[in-house]
Amino acid sequence: MSEKIAGIDIPDTRLAAEATELVREAEPPLLFDHSRRVYLFGMLQGLRRGLKPDPELLYVGAMFHDLGLTQTYRTTHQRFEIDSANEARRFLTEHGVGADDVRRVWTAIALHTTPGVPEFMDPEIALVTAGVETDVLGIGRDDLDPAALKAVTDAHPRPDFKRRILEAFTEGFKDRPDTTFGTVNADVLAHFVPGFQRIDFVEVIQSNSWPE
Repeated sequence: MSEKIAGIDIPDTRLAAEATELVREAEPPLLFDHSRRVYLFGMLQGLRRGLKPDPELLYVGAMFHDLGLTQTYRTTHQRFEIDSANEARRFLTEHGVGADDVRRVWTAIALHTTPGVPEFMDPEIALVTAGVETDVLGIGRDDLDPAALKAVTDAHPRPDFKRRILEAFTEGFKDRPDTTFGTVNADVLAHFVPGFQRIDFVEVIQSNSWPE
């Protein structure tokens, strides 16, 4: 039987089921519930904006978007978003998904912490970011029906979420601080990692090897 939350269907396919299983095994409940909310909020924001994503692709993008924060799928040399996107690409390719669909999911995940760009791209790309922004930043939250918000958070609660997600972010990239250059992630380390020094864009320009 298909699952419906806040009027939104959870994709009832083998691909979605295996994505759920992989993510549930890799992530703690904090990130699993967050990822499910990202899908649901993304779909709800899509309805509000008149966007029509492929629900299965949006679901995989939402579910995989934070895998790079986990011990299983993290690296220490690149942005966690890329770790997450690469794993989604591997998963989808192994399941025979076409290259253009894989590209959309990869891009949705890779750009989900880059505000101001995804909203102008394919619906799946725009709505992974919209779901993240709704759940983490509260952007667009007040545009959604309070009954829908309650249904989503009843199904996937967010106890002490603000503190706990910031802790997960800090743990996820404090050992690769340079990968936060130019992203919102640098703000996390600036708040929670003593001695963190941001890479300064202006200093990079002024101090590089060009003579002028």
